[in-house]
Amino acid sequence: MSDHPEAPVEAFEPPYYVTVFTSLKTQDQDGYGETAARMEELVRDIPGFLGMDHAQTPGGLGITVGYFRDAQALEQWRTDAEHRTAQKRGRQEWYESYTLHVAKVERSSGFRRDAADAGSPGAPDTPAPGRPSR
Repeated sequence: MSDHPEAPVEAFEPPYYVTVFTSLKTQDQDGYGETAARMEELVRDIPGFLGMDHAQTPGGLGITVGYFRDAQALEQWRTDAEHRTAQKRGRQEWYESYTLHVAKVERSSGFRRDAADAGSPGAPDTPAPGRPSR
């Protein structure tokens, strides 16, 4: 995936949707990097796409969480022709297994230590402020 910041995507004002994609890859990853970069570029153009987090365990479990403002944005991503083609190639070549979970978020909060907070105990989680969709 691309150069993601070393911080999680900020909390958004609910409701919104998340997709949680967990996967184990095959040994043959020819073309995967380019396709993953293209899919990230493509999803960022979907109106209502809010962001994504990605992590990989040392054992190879990949976890990608996508955030979408509404069901329409999620549906547009799910049915995108180029995305569907990449999914098919993923099943044929790149994934040993994967699971996709889709959920509607009803509660969201976050915390960020600012420079001013550096020496003080962290404040409790606060509800997400309203954030406009993209």
